[in-house]
Amino acid sequence: MGWCDDPLSKEYNKLITIPNNSSYERLHRKDNLYDLIGVINYKKKKIIKGKGSAIFFHVAKAKYTPTQGCVAIKKDDLLFLLKNIKKNNKVKII
Repeated sequence: MGWCDDPLSKEYNKLITIPNNSSYERLHRKDNLYDLIGVINYKKKKIIKGKGSAIFFHVAKAKYTPTQGCVAIKKDDLLFLLKNIKKNNKVKII
């Protein structure tokens, strides 16, 4: 599976199967950071091509090194969030 980050594709900012002719971010990684992800509805209603895609909650690296736009948290905290969040909940990221 992958997440399309190609602003020229009609699949931009969506889950896709790979291989794919569009540019994408692979969701299976050797570092296991994407073993658990929560899609952040960034630009889901009104997609603005070229203004970022593949924005997730995912597992943080050991020293919380910066991401490329995602929100990375401890695995236990991510598990708690994914188990307890409901469809209409809003998470405020500060």
